[in-house]
Formats: sequence, C-alpha cells, structure tokens
Amino acid sequence: MSSPSKRREMDLMKLMMSDYKVELINDGMQEFYVHFNGPIESPYHGGVWRIRVELPNAYPYKSPSIGFVNKIYHPNVDEMSGSVCLDVINQTWSPMFDLVNVFEVFLPQLLLYPNPSDPLNGEAAALMMSDKPAYEQRVKEYCEIYAKPEDIGAAPEEKSSDEELSEDEYESLGDEMAGQADP
Repeated sequence: MSSPSKRREMDLMKLMMSDYKVELINDGMQEFYVHFNGPIESPYHGGVWRIRVELPNAYPYKSPSIGFVNKIYHPNVDEMSGSVCLDVINQTWSPMFDLVNVFEVFLPQLLLYPNPSDPLNGEAAALMMSDKPAYEQRVKEYCEIYAKPEDIGAAPEEKSSDEELSEDEYESLGDEMAGQADP
C-alpha cells in the first residue's frame, strides 16, 4: 500500500493530466484551484468555477475539502463561503475515490441533481421547490455575472462587475486607463 503523500502526488498528477486546469497554491500539493465547467444538461452550462481543494494530511483516507471560489446559486452550496454540502465527499468518502472522481462525477452530480431538502442556501432551496423555472433563471443569472469563462483566471478580489461600480467610478476608471496609455 502506498503512503498518503505518494497517493496525493499521484492523484494530483492524474488530475493535472486530465482536461482540468489546476493551479497550485504556494507550490505545494495540498492546496490548489481547479477550473470546473458546469454540466452540459444543466442551468449551470456555460459557467466556469474556480474550485479550491485542500487535501488533508490523511488523504486519501480523509476526504478533500472542496469549495467554490466564485459565487454559485445552488441549494447545497453556501453562497458566502462557497462550502459544498456533498454527502459523498463529507461523509461517505472512501480511499477508492480520487480527485478525478470529484470533478468528473461528484460535482457534476451535485449540479445536475441538487438536494433542496438538505440546504446550505435556504433561499435557493425554497425557490427550487416553489418555482423551478425562476430558480433556473437565477442560476443562469449567477453564471453570467460570477462564472464567465473569461473571468475565471482573475482572483476574486481582482474582479468586479460593472454593477459594483457607480457610473462616475466607471468613467473615472476609463479616464485613468486612457491616461496610462499616453506616451
């Protein structure tokens, strides 16, 4: 049986060799970001999320910690912290699973089949149960605002939508940028 550190390295390399973009944090193998695309047959399609993954020292015997960095509207994801309520990861994790399973099976299943009866986002759960078309529209709005593919590379504090700036702030930002371009 291999040691947890060798397994951690092997699983991370396997994830990096897959179709996922992986960004290491502090050049270590215990914390990293993974770019995750919303599943095709879901209202999350077209959205791209930056997922923060932390591997505990006891990985793979203990499950990884998974969280959405950019906002997502989902009953089983805390809107403020990005924490995921995912039974397979948090309670039924097994060393048989690996990081690729998280991104190819567990997270897509979470987005395709939300569980409003066990919510971290009560508002999303209530809307999903009472008005599914309105819920799906809200999901799509969040995707357009917070999960645009072109914004995923920017750190959350570097991003700001036009809605967060007043018209005067936006114009002054444009003036500053125009001023910087002059020789």
